Amino acid sequence: MKLQGKVALVTGASRGIGQGIAISLAQAGAEVALADITLDVLEETKKLVEQEGVKVKTYQVDVTQFDTVRRTVQAVASDFGTLDIAVNNAGVLGIHKVIDMTPEQWDQVMDVNAKGVFLASKAELEVMLPKKSGAIINVSSILGKTGMSDVSAYSASKFAVIGFTNSLAKEVAKEGITVNALCPGIVGTGMWRGDKGLAKAFAKEGETEEQSWERNQESLLPQGEAQTPEDMGALVVYLASAVHVTGQAIAVDGGFGL
Repeated sequence: MKLQGKVALVTGASRGIGQGIAISLAQAGAEVALADITLDVLEETKKLVEQEGVKVKTYQVDVTQFDTVRRTVQAVASDFGTLDIAVNNAGVLGIHKVIDMTPEQWDQVMDVNAKGVFLASKAELEVMLPKKSGAIINVSSILGKTGMSDVSAYSASKFAVIGFTNSLAKEVAKEGITVNALCPGIVGTGMWRGDKGLAKAFAKEGETEEQSWERNQESLLPQGEAQTPEDMGALVVYLASAVHVTGQAIAVDGGFGL
């Protein structure tokens, strides 16, 4: 229970990596504020977090709108008494070849994935700087370290998150605040699985989504198997309590980036 007495905010907490991170934080003893674009999608995560016996509340937030983000962060600090840990996880995927991508599609990915991290961090710092303590963990991707065809906007946004994280860490290094980036590899959540996921998009002719999923794990990962939301949660718990680790972009990727 190394995070007992701490308060954590997780954006994009309704499913997948965000859900796994929220549960891991609760298991470590933290009280958890869950945020997403709509409230109803957070009910499953809320129930799972409640099972860990910690305080949990849900909040509606659009990470592309600063007024909404700031209001949410201030509400969390008021409802829980403080904010110690912020996990900026909200993100979207766009699968398009550059020649086919519209400017609007590019902007949507960048607004959520890159601008959203900036806006959330800005609002979180308003709470953390006066008390000179806190941990900000921005969710990037292994594609923030290496590109991949057909996901250029997503990759660009995640590269941006890493650069922003490193820069912000230097700004607040003497203010008692750490800022790090988590870089997931291949996780069997909505970005990879299902009709709108990468496994379906990258399927070869005659190959099912499931077959593509298995092939991509084998071909892209030296360990040969996907990572889990719980893997991501374990690193977040570590980073939330590691006072001398800052400015890092740490991959949990099964060797993808080797």
